[in-house]
Amino acid sequence: MSSQWQSLADMADSVQTGRVKAADLVAQALKTIEQKKEFNAVISLTAERAGLRAQEIDQRIKDGEKIGPLAGIPFIAKDNFLTYGGETTAASNILKGFNAPYQATAINKLEAAGAIVVAKANLDAFAHGGSTENSDFMVTKNPHDDSRVPGGSSGGSAAAVVLDMVPFALGTDTGGSIRQPASFSGAVGLKPTYGLVSRSGVVAMASSTDVIGPLARTVADAALVLDVMAGKDPLDATSIDSNTAGYTINKPASKKISGKIGVVKEYMDSIVDDGVKRHIEQVIHTLEQNGAHIEAVSLPSLPLALACYYIICPAEVSSNLSRYDGQRYGYTQPNAQNIEESYIWSRSEGFGKEAKRRIMLGTYVLSSGYYDAYYKKAQQLRTKIIREFEMSFQNVDFLLGPVTPTTAFKIGQKAADPLEMYLQDTMTVAINLAGAPAMSVPAGKSNGLPVGLQLIAPMRADRELLLMAHDIEELLLP
Repeated sequence: MSSQWQSLADMADSVQTGRVKAADLVAQALKTIEQKKEFNAVISLTAERAGLRAQEIDQRIKDGEKIGPLAGIPFIAKDNFLTYGGETTAASNILKGFNAPYQATAINKLEAAGAIVVAKANLDAFAHGGSTENSDFMVTKNPHDDSRVPGGSSGGSAAAVVLDMVPFALGTDTGGSIRQPASFSGAVGLKPTYGLVSRSGVVAMASSTDVIGPLARTVADAALVLDVMAGKDPLDATSIDSNTAGYTINKPASKKISGKIGVVKEYMDSIVDDGVKRHIEQVIHTLEQNGAHIEAVSLPSLPLALACYYIICPAEVSSNLSRYDGQRYGYTQPNAQNIEESYIWSRSEGFGKEAKRRIMLGTYVLSSGYYDAYYKKAQQLRTKIIREFEMSFQNVDFLLGPVTPTTAFKIGQKAADPLEMYLQDTMTVAINLAGAPAMSVPAGKSNGLPVGLQLIAPMRADRELLLMAHDIEELLLP
């Protein structure tokens, strides 16, 4: 992807050695955000705080201090990350005006490494959606065709990177919300192993599948960001230790692909658009020509994964959104006469349609008489899906397929049909249920629109995933 930005490593080195000022990089990012504001990628700016942080970093470097591996680099955080310097709304009216009392662990780690938040990206409200049309504030547009969606829910983050506003952005992936917009918009999108990056300070959607990761221009840039964010956090009991070898890629990409790669049969069936399928088949052919051992792999329960996910996910959404009651923070209905009215009207007016839909679905599947029929069975199926992934990785090193069955669709095309929208997640949700790492790597364009290749690895094999994706990326460069 051509860009006004250097690689993250080169940019940080330029700032550290004084050849480039952090203040100039922040100004460059803010200028580009303003120039491309018609794409609606950004909800709000954190310009004042970003400027002060850039000045501080430049002064520390002038004083001879060594800054971290992301020295002076501007980035955009999805607006469900708690940050200082502006509101955190999760793109929902119920959180409009909310200023976070603390920052997300991931943000703190990136800032400790020298990175600077310059803006907050648009998303589907509370990350509920796959198109960024469910934002209560604006609809983000695809960088390649402004009549189409950028994907979601991290659509603003993906669009911001492809529009060159910043060299990287943060997203969250609960059922595909980093990989799908990366595929639709043409960015690299990484969903790490569940728990590898702390969820502390990130507005929760479905806590057992929520994952934090970067959207970037290259695999090496995504790897460096993960290296900074990864690791156990006492504020998140589900967090895990990072690989002692780290995730930064310090070697040139190899044109020789080694190892076994399984092509997921269920991800290459008739639901996949011909143009998308053709591009993935071309990638498979290229990998074979360059030494990879390719074989077909079947995970029989994958066709059931979407139904499983849309029982478990709304159940957790229902629980997590119960904290938004109009009493302690966020929107409160000012004319309520008593506490019951305040609850009802604050939520009725504050939540959007999709949040209400998921609350009702989740409450239903958790209710007495339906818990065993729906939620319990979904959890049993989840265990089966996890075991099928584990068994497949006994025979192959990685799994491969498309990220989505189609390229980016038109704005409004699926908005009236929730089931049609949910089908966009059919190739991503199972990986979240299994907790495995996966990523989207640009694999060319079909009719002028980006196609993403999805590469999947065993749990905790994030380093191996990144190294393989780095090699594949080199092979696919035009």
